[in-house]
Amino acid sequence: MTCLHDRHIEPLLFAGLNGQNWKLADYMARGGFEAIRRIVRERTEKEKIISEVEASALRGRGGAAFPTATKWRFMPQEAGIQKYLICNADEGEPGTFKDRDILRHNPHAVIEGMLIAAYAMGISVGYIYIHGEIWEQYVRFEEAIKEAYAARVLGKNLFDSDFSFELSAVHGYGAYICGEETALIESMEGKRGQPRLRPPFPATSGLYGQPTMVNNVETLAYLPFILQMGGKAFRDRGRSDGGGGMKIFSVSGDVHKPGNYEVPLGIPFTTLLAAAGGMRGGKKLKAVIPGGISTPVVPAAIMMDTDMDYAGLAKAGSSLGTGAVIVLNETRCMVATLVKLSHFYSEESCGQCTPCREGVGWLYRIVRTIAEGSAREGDIEMLESVARSLQGATVCGLGQAATLPVLSFLSHFRDEFVRHMVGTGSRIAAENRT
Repeated sequence: MTCLHDRHIEPLLFAGLNGQNWKLADYMARGGFEAIRRIVRERTEKEKIISEVEASALRGRGGAAFPTATKWRFMPQEAGIQKYLICNADEGEPGTFKDRDILRHNPHAVIEGMLIAAYAMGISVGYIYIHGEIWEQYVRFEEAIKEAYAARVLGKNLFDSDFSFELSAVHGYGAYICGEETALIESMEGKRGQPRLRPPFPATSGLYGQPTMVNNVETLAYLPFILQMGGKAFRDRGRSDGGGGMKIFSVSGDVHKPGNYEVPLGIPFTTLLAAAGGMRGGKKLKAVIPGGISTPVVPAAIMMDTDMDYAGLAKAGSSLGTGAVIVLNETRCMVATLVKLSHFYSEESCGQCTPCREGVGWLYRIVRTIAEGSAREGDIEMLESVARSLQGATVCGLGQAATLPVLSFLSHFRDEFVRHMVGTGSRIAAENRT
């Protein structure tokens, strides 16, 4: 867990944290729960809070990047109906590991963020759904919830008001598909984790058929800072016109110092790469997957001139996604890399819809035969055709996400696939078997 001080801008979520000072007393010493305390005691209007979030330009940090305030406005405002707030901590995409560090180092920021969101939308019950493979973080968050109840910052009539909020943690079982908000809701209801057809959307009919808001860990954790400093001040910390503030990038791959970097949104990729210690072993950069494996790969020549924000990465032909930056050096075989990515998607498809169940597995099998040097003439074209036919044909975004690496790898590194077609894949086949 690392912070980059850019333009003398201090980090927010990770400022001064050392892995030990995560408890409630530590958080309160840093000004924790002051934002929600002031909001409740002053009986702040709900629309005023939503407008402040709107001014911050905060967008969903889980990958969809939908404007947070706009999403909140989809929730019905009538009193007397049961509404739910869910923190989506089902972080299961390869290369993405920011949320687990927030839960480990600053869990009470997430709790306060949920309180602020709940107050703004008139919600009295919340849940956090934590990925099944990060048990340590689940245990820590349960401890944080107990601390918050003991200090009466969770529960009934908070801060001597009529505002109440009950929060519980739910442990997932490691299914990647449950990161999709409706599959997550199905799982919470005790059903198989499969995405729902939409409409209706969760804001209309979500958990137990009631209006439900689902936000990412990072999205919620920034809310206390936004309400303390003001939306404009938060937005101005970033350099991006399309969404401001700070952003946590999970940098992994062929760098000297992989880790989480909390930086102003919109910094140049070269600055982020330098903060991560540059390329490991003195190798040259070949390509970057800039937002998690669901985002298209970007070659080095383009990436070195790209800013890390929504507009910059869109211009580069990719997207910000979750902020998981996977750095690939010049020795990486792009065919072997795509085998691993495609295998992940084929394993994680929930199997509900035929295009995804059959098509994603088909993509993996074709890429594997190319890597092994046993593909037939026309298989590259078939791979491309299957990927394009999957786009827009599945119940949720997993099928679409599985096509983006395939099409971008073929677009930028087609020559490597062609070379494998003439029998140069035996080394790759051996690597995959090990």
